[in-house]
Amino acid sequence: MKAWEIVSDGGIDALACNERPTTAPGPGEVLVRMRANSINFRDLSTVLDPGARNLPYPRIPNSDGAGEVAATGPGVTRWKAGDRVAGCFFQDWPAGGISAGAMATALGGALDGVLAEQAALREGGLVAIPDHLSFEEAACLPCAGLTAWNCLIAGGGLRAGETVLLLGTGGVSIFALQFAIAAGARVIITSSSDEKLERARAMGAHETINYIDHPGWATRFLELTGGRGADHVLEVGGPGTMEQSIEAVRVGGHIAYVGVLTGGAINPVGIMRKSIRLQGVYVGSRAMFEDMNRALALHDLHPVIDRTFSFADARDAFHHMKAAGHFGKIVITV
Repeated sequence: MKAWEIVSDGGIDALACNERPTTAPGPGEVLVRMRANSINFRDLSTVLDPGARNLPYPRIPNSDGAGEVAATGPGVTRWKAGDRVAGCFFQDWPAGGISAGAMATALGGALDGVLAEQAALREGGLVAIPDHLSFEEAACLPCAGLTAWNCLIAGGGLRAGETVLLLGTGGVSIFALQFAIAAGARVIITSSSDEKLERARAMGAHETINYIDHPGWATRFLELTGGRGADHVLEVGGPGTMEQSIEAVRVGGHIAYVGVLTGGAINPVGIMRKSIRLQGVYVGSRAMFEDMNRALALHDLHPVIDRTFSFADARDAFHHMKAAGHFGKIVITV
């Protein structure tokens, strides 16, 4: 089979498409014929700086993939050949709270990822794809989709009528927009692009803020909420945006912290003074994934795909992610 591999710290253009032997799945394993991948910022950062994660070479990148079961190993009972499945970001986090052991089973990092024609995954590290989704759409779910679900629903406890602040229009934020609207929440979203903000409005966003026009966007957000602030903030920016997120959230509100797009330092005083619940979110469990898929099917929700690339053009897909002009998810077909 062919697989894209990180073979050095040379970045995107050093990714190599190599041949790997196809092996039969071992006990408890499922061989998946990959049909699509999607790229997360975490995948891009891994390719750009594999040394930061102490990755061995070669390492197959990408955590998010979907396909069909090609074969099952001894002892597998959950799946059969032909089943449509998506891989779980963590191969061994079935339910409950996260653990160090679960974190050691992340695809495209601790374990080989799925940017390959085939992948041997664990029986418990797969979920069924909702019938209404294509392979390309399903490949968007394991990281970005589940992270947004955990931030707002599983971990956030979002309720109808609450106000949500979303930063930017990347994969996680756009999934969060869809989930929040479906839950009956009010959504205010930021971007530097009026075109993207208009698209977000078309998807149901109630208010938008261009952070170029409003560099102090937290002040604008408070104006839009009559000074009350957000019940939930999905913080994807990191230290460079956290100060304004703390300003924008209400007293006793919730900030789900998932992103490290910007650097800097965080002053924690506001977290204490406003009694904020600051929650670090690292994707989610298989049980959360299955819950999310039921909600997707119930509401007939489809992931927003910005652009699709062929397997041969995987490097171009990573360059597109690095350019940061996308709205929603970037997909690679296999």
